[in-house]
Parts: sequence; C-alpha cells; structure tokens
Amino acid sequence: MKHLQPPHEIEIPTHQFSVFLAGSIDNGKAEFWQDNLVSELAESEIVILNPRRSDWDSSWEPVISNPLFKAQVEWELEGLERSDMIVLYFAPKSQAPISLLELGLFADSDKIVVCCPEGYWRKGNVDVVCQKYGIKQVADLEELKWAILDESRKV
Repeated sequence: MKHLQPPHEIEIPTHQFSVFLAGSIDNGKAEFWQDNLVSELAESEIVILNPRRSDWDSSWEPVISNPLFKAQVEWELEGLERSDMIVLYFAPKSQAPISLLELGLFADSDKIVVCCPEGYWRKGNVDVVCQKYGIKQVADLEELKWAILDESRKV
C-alpha cells in the first residue's frame, strides 16, 4: 500500500488502483476513520489518497488568497479527479459540508461508494442523491473496506 497525504505530490503508478478517502473531517473534529481504513488496507497494493493531513492548522483562513488553504483544496480536487475510486464516509454527529460538495461534484462519475450511517444530519439528502445517480451505498466502515478491496481486484 502507498499512503499519500497533502502536501506531498500525488504519484499514482500506472496500473495501480487508487482510492480517495473523502468524508468527514470537520476541521479535525470528526473521528479519525481514515486511520482505521488505512490500517485495514495496509497489506494491499492500493494507492490511498488521504486528504486528512497531520500538519493541518485550523487557524488557516479558508480563502483563495491563503496559499496553504488553496494548495490543500487543489490537492483534494486533483486526488478526486485522478483516483480510480472515491469513498465518501459521512460520520454520524459530523457536518461534513465539503463532503456533500464532493458528492455533488462526482455523483455522476461512476466511481463513488458511500457510507452514510444513521445519525448523519443530512442522511436523507445523501440517500436521495445516491438513489438518483445509482451510487453504491454500504452500511459501515467494514463494508466500505470490502468494497474498496473488491473494486481493486478488478484492475
């Protein structure tokens, strides 16, 4: 497994399956679900693009004129575009507004799998979008892991 996080350059070897871990971060307040998934996939040959950076500074002003913030958003957009698969996890008790944006941006990409358990404040909206665009949904992080592994075996 290759685990990439910003600000490191996104390098995906040819013919290697890549997955972008989109979902609840909420400026570092959401559960660290990405760490669990990375650990579970450690023995795989997957390239994981994880936007949750260890040196994130929540005091960064979220404006285009802030070069650190802008670079983070550009890294995420590049990763979303270049990845073979996007997993979206909407953690209960989180807001995840950027994840909702990402769901809308890539809803018709045919490369999303969504995990939106009961307790997510906009689960109904997510469910309707997934139904309309034929997006696969899974019940929990364990099923999300298996969805990633199953898809990676097709490459």
